Amino acid sequence: MSAEETTGPEEQLRHKHRREKKALQAEVQALKKSVPKGDRKKEKAAKSKIAEMEQSLSLRHAQELQMICSGNSDETDLSSQLSSVSVNNNGLAEDTKKLPGLSKAQKKRDKKAAKAREYSKLCEAAEMEYSKSARYQEEQAINAILSSMHLKVKQVKSDGDCLYSAVHDQLPDDDRLTVFELRVHTSEHIHRNKMDFIPFLTNQNGDQFTDDEFDKYCSEIQQQGVWGGQLELRALTHVLHTPIHIVQANTPTVILGEEYDTKPIILSYHRHELGLGEHYNSVTALNDADASNAFP
Repeated sequence: MSAEETTGPEEQLRHKHRREKKALQAEVQALKKSVPKGDRKKEKAAKSKIAEMEQSLSLRHAQELQMICSGNSDETDLSSQLSSVSVNNNGLAEDTKKLPGLSKAQKKRDKKAAKAREYSKLCEAAEMEYSKSARYQEEQAINAILSSMHLKVKQVKSDGDCLYSAVHDQLPDDDRLTVFELRVHTSEHIHRNKMDFIPFLTNQNGDQFTDDEFDKYCSEIQQQGVWGGQLELRALTHVLHTPIHIVQANTPTVILGEEYDTKPIILSYHRHELGLGEHYNSVTALNDADASNAFP
């Protein structure tokens, strides 16, 4: 005869509750460990799920104890209720009478469906948060400007070469300089035209570059992964004899190289796209029908 058979109904119930609480603790720990470190969205969702699970179990335990203490259930009824309770794959109690003939395959499908619903909720919450972000607002503004020009953003890899890669993307096939060649030509042009550029270059103290600092700056332009900005774009207009337009949110489009009467290169400039800093993308025709008329 088992220990549970020799004890009273209330003690049997409390013993079952202890098993279920222990099983819940194990599931809570597994859920916590599944959250990637630093992922606040998933951490918040996990805490909400844990609170829901703990509240649900506590409420059921309280209801079961109240039923015993109020005398609304005799020993025979309780034994019948306890015998109908099994332990599921997560170690939590479930009422087998409510799920007659439930196959393992069906349980697996139900578990998968529950995970899908939970993931969907997380995605919806993340989407709502993203729609309020500065990055989303910036994207919407840039897309609206480009759409009026029959253009759309064409993503460029964020590897520190984005400015040169975006320019490279729009060069004619018969004159397509590599990203490294664009860097070299930009560096050489700035170095040759020192007095046109050095007034705009200052060091950490706010002082204009010394000759050595300027030489070092020009040398670093040729290195892969060194970011470029408006000065480098200005130099590229002269290297390519082509105007460059920079579309950005909530600010007039910057036009460089107006002295050149050729089809411009058009870039989009994003302040909030990357956590590490600014980013440039190329642009392309909105659709095939607009391809021939997309660029001014």
